[in-house]
Amino acid sequence: MEQLFTITGTTLTISLPAEIDHHSSEQIRREADRLVQKKNIRCILFDFSDAVFMDSSGIGMIIGRYKMMRFMGGSVMAINVGERMKQILTMSGIYRVIDIYEGMPQQSGLL
Repeated sequence: MEQLFTITGTTLTISLPAEIDHHSSEQIRREADRLVQKKNIRCILFDFSDAVFMDSSGIGMIIGRYKMMRFMGGSVMAINVGERMKQILTMSGIYRVIDIYEGMPQQSGLL
């Protein structure tokens, strides 16, 4: 799996692949959980720049990271969400629990 994870301070940015399916979701979940624990992460940014497909396992992976970060007092955000992914996130209800930004949130002083 190509380099999907970038850490800046206490923020973990996950650059999601084009297809977020069972296989990629499991790999992302495992590595994200490891990095959150090891690097004292307080914010996870899911970057949807390349994503064009996501199944229910991808939705579950995002919701799981949201629950973990909420328990730890952290936050989860989605950035660069295209129209197709926006529809998937809206239908799944993720839009109600995580913040969505068109660009990088530090541009608006949130990070």
